[in-house]
Amino acid sequence: MHANPKALVINYEKCTGCRLCELVCSVHHHGVSNPAKSRIKVEKWEWEGLYIPMSCKQCIDAPCMNVCPVKAISRDEILSRVVVDHNLCIGCRSCVAVCPFGAMGFDPVEKKVFKCDLCDGDPKCVYFCDEKAVDYVEVSREALLRKREAAEKIAQAHRRAVELMSEI
Repeated sequence: MHANPKALVINYEKCTGCRLCELVCSVHHHGVSNPAKSRIKVEKWEWEGLYIPMSCKQCIDAPCMNVCPVKAISRDEILSRVVVDHNLCIGCRSCVAVCPFGAMGFDPVEKKVFKCDLCDGDPKCVYFCDEKAVDYVEVSREALLRKREAAEKIAQAHRRAVELMSEI
C-alpha cells in the first residue's frame, strides 16, 4: 500500500455545478468533450441550487469487485483504488448494477464499463475545480476535513438554536 494513501474528496457545498470536472475527465480519458463519458458526474437539483459531484469511492469492500464473475475488478494497493482489467471484463455490467453510488458506467460504443481511476494518481478534475469542490488529499487529512465539517455544522446549529431561543 502507498505510504500515504490519498482519496478523492468531494465537498458538494463548494460545487457551483459548472461541470468542468466532467469535461476534463472525458477529454482526458476519451479525447472528447462529452459528459456522458465522464467518470465523475455532477447530479443537479437546479430548483434547490444543489450540485453534487459523484465519483467512485474506491470502497474497501467494493461491491463491484465482489460481484464480478470473472474477477476483472481488483484493488490497486499502490494507489488504493479499484481498477477494471478490460482484458478480463466480459461486459456483463453486474458491477454497474451493484454500485451503491452509481459510479460505474457503461460505454455502449466501446462496450466497456468505466469508473474513476484517479487518473493514475493525478486526478485531472482536481486541477480544474477552482472552487476546490473536488480535492485529492491524504486519507488521514480527509478524516480531519470531515470532522471539521461536522463540527462547523454543529456550531451553526447551536448558533441558530440560540437565535431562536432569544426570539421567544
